[in-house]
Amino acid sequence: MPELPEVEVTRRSFGERIHGARVTAVRLGKPLRWPLGCEPHSLVAQSVGEVSRRAKYLWLPLESGGLLMHLGMSGSLAFCDAPGEAGLHDHFDLVTDRGTLRLTDPRRFGAVVWSPSRESGLAAKLLAGLGVEPFDPAFTGAYLHAALRRRRVAVKLALLSGDIVVGAGNIYACEALFAAGIDPRTRSDRVSLRRCELLAAAVRDTLARALALGGSTLRDFRDAHGMAGEFQLEAQVYGRAGQSCRACGTPIRRWVQGQRSTFFCPTCQRR
Repeated sequence: MPELPEVEVTRRSFGERIHGARVTAVRLGKPLRWPLGCEPHSLVAQSVGEVSRRAKYLWLPLESGGLLMHLGMSGSLAFCDAPGEAGLHDHFDLVTDRGTLRLTDPRRFGAVVWSPSRESGLAAKLLAGLGVEPFDPAFTGAYLHAALRRRRVAVKLALLSGDIVVGAGNIYACEALFAAGIDPRTRSDRVSLRRCELLAAAVRDTLARALALGGSTLRDFRDAHGMAGEFQLEAQVYGRAGQSCRACGTPIRRWVQGQRSTFFCPTCQRR
């Protein structure tokens, strides 16, 4: 599913072009996770503000509120002059005088909801309880250590929870833990301050590298230009079970945690 790097790459690929555009029409396809929350025609003639991101959500401000968008498990956004007739999996079009922003989502777990602001309505409810952003100065080793000490679960599951730090999805959690030399099965309250400092830095570095490479495309992710990501091509452990570790030569192992595949090197990563 699209994680923070893919969502941020998507934002960057259309945010500047749609900023200042005026809505001329709205088309709804099959129902998504939640209803839009307003009459589609009420958005017409409103101008679009600066697109922002919080965790894996995108916020498109309008004159009377805004649209909170989520790509779900398989969604993608495209922004183009003439997208053509909507297909079976095209469920939302925001037509503007600069082009059409289209949400395509085969599994329909994505969402587009209207709220009066980010701080009120459904947007506030959906964004409540999220952890800090990984590039926020508040995300330090000391912060991570204090948060992990309150948990008694595997450190990878704590990273995936989203209420400590956002953006460390399955791929990036595996890669960050490898970079920090931490076994993903290590109980979170047993990770030392020094190792938390290494892990916080590894999370930031991993996500920054993913952003530079356009995110990861494992199945069908594309940005709003239709470009695929390339991070998966240089993954050190993710998806490499049975292959040799690029650092020490030990075969990479696969473990299931929280119904998700975890990949790690049993030599380079210690409990």
